[in-house]
Formats: sequence, C-alpha cells, structure tokens
Amino acid sequence: MRCSIVIRAYNEEQHIGRLLEGISHQTLKDVEAILVDSGSTDATTAIAAHYGARVVRIQPGEFTFGCSLNKGIAAASGEFIVIASAHVYPVYPDWLERLLEPFADPQVALTYGKQRGDEDSKFSEQQIFARWYPDQSDLHQSHSFCNNANAAIRRSVWEKHPYDETLTGLEDLAWAKEVGSAKWAISYVAEAEVVHVHDETPRGVYNRYRREAMAFKQIYPEAHFSLYDFVRNVTASISFDLLHAARANVF
Repeated sequence: MRCSIVIRAYNEEQHIGRLLEGISHQTLKDVEAILVDSGSTDATTAIAAHYGARVVRIQPGEFTFGCSLNKGIAAASGEFIVIASAHVYPVYPDWLERLLEPFADPQVALTYGKQRGDEDSKFSEQQIFARWYPDQSDLHQSHSFCNNANAAIRRSVWEKHPYDETLTGLEDLAWAKEVGSAKWAISYVAEAEVVHVHDETPRGVYNRYRREAMAFKQIYPEAHFSLYDFVRNVTASISFDLLHAARANVF
C-alpha cells in the first residue's frame, strides 16, 4: 500500500465524517485510514468504522501527540504516512496526490499542505493561515516549520526518527527540526489544501498556547522570550490585523 492516513481524535463526531467523506472522494484510491482514538465518549469511532477506517485505541492517560502518532504509524502499512487533524477536510479531490508528489525526490522526508479557515473562522485566524500557508509552494524550504494538521512523512525516515512522546505539543516542529538536521528535505505544497475548523473556547485556546509554549522551550532551549517581546508581538499582530481588516472592508 502506498499511503496510510493517520488521524488523531477525541470526541470529534462533529467533524470526522466530513474528513472521511473527503478521503473517499480522492483520486488516489490505494489508501487506508487509521483513527487513533484516545477515549472518545461520542460517536467518533462509530463514524470512523462506518467509513471503513481502522480504529486504534489508546487510554486517555496514555495520550501525547507524539505517542498517538507513533501508535498509528506502527499500525499502518503505507510507504507514506499522511497525518491529518480530525477537524480538517480536503478542498480538492487530488489533495492526497498533490501532498505526496514531492516524495518523487528521494531526499524529501516531510511534506505539508496549505490550510485555511471556514466561514466561521475569526478574521485574525484567517490572517495567520494566510501568513503561514502562502499560495506559493516551496519544495525545498530552508526552515523547519510544518504542521501535522495536514502533512505527510516517509515511513522509512520515521522508523529511524520516531516522534518525541514527551512533548506537550509541537511534535511536528520537533520532528522537522530533527530530520532537517539529518539533511532530509521538507516541502510545502500549497496545492494540497484543507479547510481547518477551529471552534475552541477561550480556555481551550489558552491551554493550547500554554502547552505549545512549554514544548517550544523544550525543543529550543536557547530561545528567550521577554515581556518586551510579548508586548511588541501583540502590538504588531493587532496592527497587522487592523490594517488588513480595513483594506478588506471588514469593519
């Protein structure tokens, strides 16, 4: 099998069906879907089973982002592993084909695709998506940014470099940094686009940023972020959003 899709989920009944439906309409047919479920109490696993996905269960207390990925990939049979968030869905039927195209270069270990919000996404989040995921692809990027909401890796590289199971987040960034240091290439594919639905509560956003900040410090212990840096970045972000909102006649 050429491609396995690993999806991590916990109580995602609202979104998982749209992703799996999108997968079923892809032009690439030689795929398997594996749902790594960390204790859902809703219909997530039943929906996954309805679409023919294989369910790998882990205990809630066992969950870390890296652990769930390692479990899912270990259960997969594909030469390439597509990693998708349970609350994304593909825009085009050739999403998988485009995401996998850069692997024709044997030096590429990781690809990731474009993301955009849906009609309910906040303006500020749409701006973040636009900055992080531009319209132009970069098939040999010079930095380690990526995002496992919409990504693919070469399984043979993962076998030598499994995901860090100790991190509270940013396992994708840590993996990209590690394989980049080993001289593997990373490709950004703008044509492999998904819609990423974020409906987090303010508390959920706070918790996500907190655990990602902790993980970032673990990945980059030399990094320093002062109160001045915080104020400067917040001011710059607000100014950027206000400027683009005015240009887009959002007000």
